[in-house]
Amino acid sequence: MPDYAHTLTLAEALTSAAQRLSPISSSPQLDAEVLLAQVLAQPRSHAHAWPDKPLTSAQQQRYFELIARRARGEPVAYLLGRREFWSLDLTVTPDTLIPRPDTELLVEQALRLISSTHPATVADIGTGSGAIALAIAGERPHWRLLASDISPAALAVARSNAARLRLHNVEFRLGNGCAPYADVKLDMVISNPPYVRADDPHLKEGDLPYEPHGALVAGPRGLEILETLAEQARRHLNPGGWLLLEHGYDQGPAVAALLTELGYHHVVTQLDMEQRDRATMAQWKTA
Repeated sequence: MPDYAHTLTLAEALTSAAQRLSPISSSPQLDAEVLLAQVLAQPRSHAHAWPDKPLTSAQQQRYFELIARRARGEPVAYLLGRREFWSLDLTVTPDTLIPRPDTELLVEQALRLISSTHPATVADIGTGSGAIALAIAGERPHWRLLASDISPAALAVARSNAARLRLHNVEFRLGNGCAPYADVKLDMVISNPPYVRADDPHLKEGDLPYEPHGALVAGPRGLEILETLAEQARRHLNPGGWLLLEHGYDQGPAVAALLTELGYHHVVTQLDMEQRDRATMAQWKTA
């Protein structure tokens, strides 16, 4: 632990922090820089522009408290209280999953599948921080977005993000699966649901031990909630409506087979940035 009696420069603080984080982080320098930027309330470039500037004792103590928490494995996003998704600065808390770049694939496909001139009604099930719904709402201000979650705490975070970003075409509903949509017909159902197997060893790695268990784990097979959503969505989609589901890298064939069996058409699995199966979409029966 650094000696707080010795005042460190920004460069010294970064070097010390990155060394401490190297055993647990795949990006120790980046983690050290973004946490220092948080403490200084400055952009990351500030420390590089002024490397010999000393930290105040309060800044130094606060910085290495954050570094200690990161060294114990706490995600940077939770330490910062925010995460960027689709160029939106989203508040995140331990009540929400941390939005990941791969999930932007769902947003891309949603915008592609429905014409930008069509006044669509779209539901984001398991919205968490609101990432998917808010990203689409910002791109399609004339669409009606419905965002639901089983967690009241997560839904409060999503509502707060919508208000701060001034996205007024999003409605929030509490409930499980498609249950909150009994009164509405949808042009699209989109979801990044729990899809991890209960015994998956990855649950002990990286940020996952700190993220909400119920937002990650589906059951023994990992397919349970995907199956439920695919079955339920048929009763809520308009003819020609679309279902978009994120899933695990090894679940693409099973999800595609499920959707075909349930009567969906135009079933396609899309690859993520690492060329792995990541999302499958399908169209409900046309009129």
